[in-house]
Amino acid sequence: MASLYRSLDQSPGGQIIRLLQRHGPLGIKDLRRELGISDTAVRQQLANLMAEGLVKATVAERGNVGRPQHRYELSERARDLFACYCEDLALNLYDELLAEQGPEVVRRLLGRVGDRLAAQYRQQVRGRMLQERVLSFARILDERGILSEVSQEEDVIRLQEYNCPYHELAAAHREICAMEQTMMAAVLDAEVELTSCMMDGHRGCSFTVRPRTESLPTAS
Repeated sequence: MASLYRSLDQSPGGQIIRLLQRHGPLGIKDLRRELGISDTAVRQQLANLMAEGLVKATVAERGNVGRPQHRYELSERARDLFACYCEDLALNLYDELLAEQGPEVVRRLLGRVGDRLAAQYRQQVRGRMLQERVLSFARILDERGILSEVSQEEDVIRLQEYNCPYHELAAAHREICAMEQTMMAAVLDAEVELTSCMMDGHRGCSFTVRPRTESLPTAS
């Protein structure tokens, strides 16, 4: 997914995506005129974008005269690049809920949100072994734009996130971090501990993941 993170930069490919988002379907000549590069260079960029599933080709109607002309437009996958995650809206809604309903109600609601997220992720995570599940979960996070990395350290698995999906909200309300930790534990069926957090100035958020320890029966 690394190519997706670069798709909206100022490279020719990124510029093509912006042009198609702004103007709709365009032909080779239209793109050449806007970008100031050759037809061959435009076709090469389009081929790369089509291979990534970001652009699709259609055939423009030309009646009975001349050959049909291809036009290019964004796929649904590419439109996700322009999604707005509305952090300001989420932060203001959270603050209004706190003011109107109080922290106890918000705490319960946050727990329910975490449960819902866990249920969604569990449907996608694969693997019988814990490490397989953590790797699968990391791939899902990557697909959602959360750059993640998994490493094995002695008797624990470390899951590192390099960007936060709730950055502004978590910066103001650290209980969001606890919700994320609890959600991960439910998804992975494991013990999860947040050992470093970017809200404390670290480069990313680091979670240690261990197999669940079964509770020993108490003596009667």
